[in-house]
Amino acid sequence: MEIPTIVIPPVENIKTISIPLPTADVPYYQPLVVPPSELKEPEGTEPLTTTETIATPTLNLPPLPPIPIPPTDVLITTSVAAVTAVAATTVTQPIIQKIKEKIQKFLNDKIKQWKEKFLKKKEKKDSLVN
Repeated sequence: MEIPTIVIPPVENIKTISIPLPTADVPYYQPLVVPPSELKEPEGTEPLTTTETIATPTLNLPPLPPIPIPPTDVLITTSVAAVTAVAATTVTQPIIQKIKEKIQKFLNDKIKQWKEKFLKKKEKKDSLVN
């Protein structure tokens, strides 16, 4: 009796693809350093005093006294608030006007109906009295 044999085909090398590791941009911030509340001056030191004064810009209009101009961050904030308020008013005004007209029409119709009912009752009452 003969031993059975199996013919195995030659091995092929299969190339595998390389997948890069995922990366992510993780947000970060500079830590805020807060001094302790019981912070004191070291002994033997004096506070630093400056004689320089920072001149605030002013607006000069002849009949008025000089008007100080606020800092840039305040101007930006107030400008954005003003533009937003004007834009909101401009956008919502037609909508509010339409709603107002519809409410006025509705109320006028109700008042008209009430008047007609009242007059009919009055006529009925007058006809019964006579």
